[in-house]
Amino acid sequence: MDTSTKPLPSVNSWTKPFWQGVREEKLMIQKCTECGQPIFYPRMCCPFCFSDQIEWMEASGRGRIYTYTIVRSNAPSSFIADMPFVIAVVRLEEGVQMLSNIVDCEPTAVYCEMPVEVTFEKLSDEFTLPKFRPAQA
Repeated sequence: MDTSTKPLPSVNSWTKPFWQGVREEKLMIQKCTECGQPIFYPRMCCPFCFSDQIEWMEASGRGRIYTYTIVRSNAPSSFIADMPFVIAVVRLEEGVQMLSNIVDCEPTAVYCEMPVEVTFEKLSDEFTLPKFRPAQA
């Protein structure tokens, strides 16, 4: 797949541990040490209690599809070669939700509450993306 024309993620000081983890094929999320809430997407403070006492933890990588859409038309775009593809909100076992792609299955086979697990797509030495596939039984 040619990723040279696709946009790459923006990395800053508070998202760097997430992207480093993904590069090592670990799905990292944050957890507030004050209120105990899991947090995703990466932030500088807890959105629940506003504490800046946040730590990183490795997520299980397992979850269920909360909602999804099949993208069949997206022109003009650098994603035309990928169509059709699935964009989904995945609710991880830890309780956070993550927007990602569903891969390794036909788009029409995807359904809400489908069990999924993380997989990693290496774009380059610098970037790897977390995506989800149907969970192996």
